[in-house]
Amino acid sequence: MTRLAIGLFWLLHWLPLAILAPLGQTLGLLLWLLAVPRRRVVNVNLRLCFPELDAAARARLARGHFMMLGRSLLERGLLWWANRERLEKLIRIKGIDRVRAFQQSATPVILLAPHFVGLDMGGTRVTMCFDIVSIYARQKKNPLLERWLYHGRSRFGDQLLLSRQDGARATVKAMKAGRPFYYLPDMDYGRRDAIFVPFFGVQAATITGLSRLARLAGAKVLPCVTRMLPGGAGYEVDIGEPWADFPTADAEADTRRMNAWLEDVVRAMPEQYYWVHRRFKTRPEGEEKIY
Repeated sequence: MTRLAIGLFWLLHWLPLAILAPLGQTLGLLLWLLAVPRRRVVNVNLRLCFPELDAAARARLARGHFMMLGRSLLERGLLWWANRERLEKLIRIKGIDRVRAFQQSATPVILLAPHFVGLDMGGTRVTMCFDIVSIYARQKKNPLLERWLYHGRSRFGDQLLLSRQDGARATVKAMKAGRPFYYLPDMDYGRRDAIFVPFFGVQAATITGLSRLARLAGAKVLPCVTRMLPGGAGYEVDIGEPWADFPTADAEADTRRMNAWLEDVVRAMPEQYYWVHRRFKTRPEGEEKIY
């Protein structure tokens, strides 16, 4: 990411969302046409996950996804520069009283936040309500992008951003100190700490951290889903009811439950899930590469 792109984001963030949103959708259509390798990844993911759809329906879904992705890219400038009042109006949040009730009873909380395109909007909105802990992927190849991503995720409150290398102990300690854990465990991180469980019927390398961390911290798991609303309507963050009977002594069963829940949420807004990610990159022994 160049300084010119950063400057463009700064200029665009002054626009009302009713104008910025269609611009982002147009950018998404250009990405769909030009970003051929990522389009191929999306097409493979949709073919595997939605075999019941015909080719035309999957193509429409792919275009819709890129339009949502383009919006999320252009609207990122709002996270970096918009003031608190504007963001509070832009991103509505439901369910914060559930988190506060657990904080008052000194019960650790994990906010299970899947990779939808509005994820960072949701994360920023949560940081406007709580001092949280989250796992932060360093952008070592792009220091400029690293700087602004870090700024966007830490500009409100006193946020604790850890790397995967910091380990579970630091995360558990932060949760027990009262910080909700904004957790994103639904990507292919390789074989480390992962098992193969179904995701839309395909064996997917999935980390078992949700079960393990909830057990270590004695934490309640609350789903936290961010939905991008049409046009200039903004975003909605929904913090749901805590999962009952979780975790169990069976980490594999817990991880299967997480993926099954995620499938249901994805089916409710399939164009907003992060399909450009190579979710099935890591394969069981003996299986051919998918991408």
